Amino acid sequence: MTILCVRFQLPPMYEAALPRLLGMLEEFTPVVQALPPDGALADLRGAERYFGRGAVELASVIRVRALALYGVDCVIGAAPGPMLARMALRDARPGATCVVPGDPEGIAEFLAGKPVAALPGVGAATARTLCEYGLDTLGRVAAAPLSTLQRLVGAKTGRELREKAGGVDRGRVVPNGVSRSLATERPFERDELDPDRHRRALLSAAEELGSRLRALDKVCRTLTLTVRYADRSATTRSRTLPEPTAHSASLTRAVYGMYEALGLQRARVRALALRAEGLGPAEQAAHQLTFDPVDEKVRRIEEVADRARAKFGPRAVMPGTLAA
Repeated sequence: MTILCVRFQLPPMYEAALPRLLGMLEEFTPVVQALPPDGALADLRGAERYFGRGAVELASVIRVRALALYGVDCVIGAAPGPMLARMALRDARPGATCVVPGDPEGIAEFLAGKPVAALPGVGAATARTLCEYGLDTLGRVAAAPLSTLQRLVGAKTGRELREKAGGVDRGRVVPNGVSRSLATERPFERDELDPDRHRRALLSAAEELGSRLRALDKVCRTLTLTVRYADRSATTRSRTLPEPTAHSASLTRAVYGMYEALGLQRARVRALALRAEGLGPAEQAAHQLTFDPVDEKVRRIEEVADRARAKFGPRAVMPGTLAA
């Protein structure tokens, strides 16, 4: 076993703890890929030799360290490759690592009885098409002729599907650093019904993310909004921005749009979370110039406000709506 897929059991609205937990994983191996909002892949091939322990033993150490340092339990899947590790994670339970055997026979046995929809990358439409022809398990897909699969789902998809169902895992762990996403959270003291308070919380979250992004000289491509309700259910929506940005006004417009699209009617909201994803260097981002002098003025004011906050604290300058 060389790959671990770890999902941290973070309390609601505690997504901001993920960067610290990723840092803890990087104490074992530098090859760590974040899987926001609460997971990660870790390649332990070098760590096994360095520590003189197998991946399953290291998984136990990681679990204990996460509990001791951060009070966070985790579930872990271990496998020879990233795809299999993700699948093993689904069968894992707290306190025990789910292990996929490294030999071909063990991998085939692990996959054989699983539904075809359990394979990463297989969507509902593809799974429905395969099930209509009796290919409802990965064992049956692996045993089906390649030509049959290609007629059903296409040449390239059919070839990839047969390989994956047979346990061929060509994926790899791509280190993407802690800064690939930034998260902030706004819990309410009590379940909140007032849409105006919801919007103020979203404005505050967007302002914070914008300020943090600019401080890191980063821009984000995607915003993800999570709304948690009084019954512990949650709704998550993501939106790709028209252009990568760290401009607070643009982030605020996008998150307001996602919130309005939910059409909440007197929803009892317990907390709101906002996450900026797909971060990249600000100097490489393109910005569509306009003839609107107001936009340029707002951006200059934003630069001045950032300098004031850096000198006098994060609440030195804020929108008037939040001042109260």
